[in-house]
Amino acid sequence: MSQQADVKSIDILAFLKGAFASFAHETGQAVSEVEIQGQRAVDWITVDRAAHWKAEVRRMNEVVNKAIKDLEHCRTFKKVGDNTPSCIEEKKALDKARQRLTRAEEKAEAVRRWTPVVQQQFREAGVRLVRFREVIDVDCPRAMAQLERMLKALDAYREVASPTGDAAGDGGTGAQNVTRQLDDRPAPATPPGGSQP
Repeated sequence: MSQQADVKSIDILAFLKGAFASFAHETGQAVSEVEIQGQRAVDWITVDRAAHWKAEVRRMNEVVNKAIKDLEHCRTFKKVGDNTPSCIEEKKALDKARQRLTRAEEKAEAVRRWTPVVQQQFREAGVRLVRFREVIDVDCPRAMAQLERMLKALDAYREVASPTGDAAGDGGTGAQNVTRQLDDRPAPATPPGGSQP
């Protein structure tokens, strides 16, 4: 690995450090929000909907029982002589109540069937979020610390005095001073015979 760095602007490293801090803060908040909203969705399915459809099945059972009683009442008490009443309204009400009961039972069964699946998927997503949270909580601060060390090293390098005695910050950058040192060396002597090796 090369021990040299081609740094064009120290300010870019400071900007990058700030960008890491901003990224860590914003993504940390976003991950927390995802966890909260995910838990709400799971609770909505596994608790709220389960209780709702269980109560709805119970209520629809009562409606069906009432509709059956209404139909029996119609057949018994609205009979005129040998004519059996049609009780069309009561039959329609009973059919409608049975359809609603069937729908409520299907929904309750769907909630029971999907509850373990939803919980398992949320747990698996939670495992992935833990790994991403490690990136935010461990890797980002580590990268920011590395950038801080680089910034301090480059600032110290900038403060190194030039060979002429001027501080690097006074007469130019440290990189220019180093370049000047290399360019000021005398050229090697030409050996007898003409060409340089």
